[in-house]
Amino acid sequence: MACKRAVPRDRDWKLADGGSLYLLIKTSGTKSWRWKYRFGQKEKQLTLGLYPAVSVTQARRARDTARQQLREGIDPGVVRQQAKARASTAALDSFEAIARAWHVGKASTLTGRYAGQVMDRLEADVFPRFGRLPIGEVTPPIVLAAIRKIEERGALEMAHRVRMHVSDIFVWAIASGLAENDPAAIIRKALVPTNGKLRPALTRIKDARALLDAIMASTTTWRSTRIASQLLALTAARPGVVRLAERHEFEDLDGPKPIWRIPASKMKLTRERKEDLTFEFVIPLSRQAVAIVKAAMNTNAGGNWLFPGAQGWKKPISDSTLSKQYRDLGYTGRHVPHGWRATFSTIMNEIAGEQGRKDDREVIDLMLAHIKEGVEAAYNRALYMPRRRELAQAWADMLMPPE
Repeated sequence: MACKRAVPRDRDWKLADGGSLYLLIKTSGTKSWRWKYRFGQKEKQLTLGLYPAVSVTQARRARDTARQQLREGIDPGVVRQQAKARASTAALDSFEAIARAWHVGKASTLTGRYAGQVMDRLEADVFPRFGRLPIGEVTPPIVLAAIRKIEERGALEMAHRVRMHVSDIFVWAIASGLAENDPAAIIRKALVPTNGKLRPALTRIKDARALLDAIMASTTTWRSTRIASQLLALTAARPGVVRLAERHEFEDLDGPKPIWRIPASKMKLTRERKEDLTFEFVIPLSRQAVAIVKAAMNTNAGGNWLFPGAQGWKKPISDSTLSKQYRDLGYTGRHVPHGWRATFSTIMNEIAGEQGRKDDREVIDLMLAHIKEGVEAAYNRALYMPRRRELAQAWADMLMPPE
């Protein structure tokens, strides 16, 4: 009756019971059972529940249980926290649900672009394979089978990255009490090894032209992919930057100095530099590149992405789309999308050497977005722009000779 009749006052107050148990009546009218105790020379309190949902009898039983834990050297507060953690994660019963919960926390430590890439990889290569399975039923053979599918399409580096993502998810699940082992870690040495520095590339202009001709003659490749390969070859930009190109990034297409202004957030930079607008990168466009950009804009007039995927306008072509194109054309081991950077560098540096233009080597390096340390970003961005434009046009004329 005392608990029932207890009413709020102008400040919180306590209604004592016994054995350090009391009912806290807050100014809002909320009544909650609290138990005061000491553990490790520190005074603590344990919340046992709200009244009247938890009756006097139930509160006393909970107090007695906590006192027994205390006698056994166990902190009742820690026990209660562990129980809450288990209850909050009980709904995470599948690998996909756990992976998405992991991603929410992980995304705060990553750039928006990379966080999106991680989730795209999981949705494309992991969730369809074993996302619906309870995490405890995901075994090393199941994970390896999913990774093997990635290897089969020649994406060895991607296979290693996806395995790493899956392993990170299991580590998080283990720490959260949702899993007991990491099957993705066990299969690491079973993957086909990859050399991150080895990116096959054609080094003769004749072969490079033949590849572009084969790409444009293909009847099984999505048009956006074919055009993207042309822009990739002409600009020697990184494939990820080309894939994510947006219409508003291209300026002065009908003027004398057309450019592609790439935001710093899309460049291969440190996280701090990605957030610094001065580290945007500007690529001077050749006449052929301008024609390709215009063709892409005319073809894909309904969206912001310059190269939308085949499944709709909301997403650009995927990470593996360009790579698959080269494999389908029989260029496995000979050339990859990233190889255009090596093709451009090798051929243009050879010409610079033959012509005795040693200064062009630094210009060529800058055209590949290799930022020179110790030089201000804004200066780096505009450095040698006239000569960069000349070299871009010379490269385009060799790669796609004017008719």
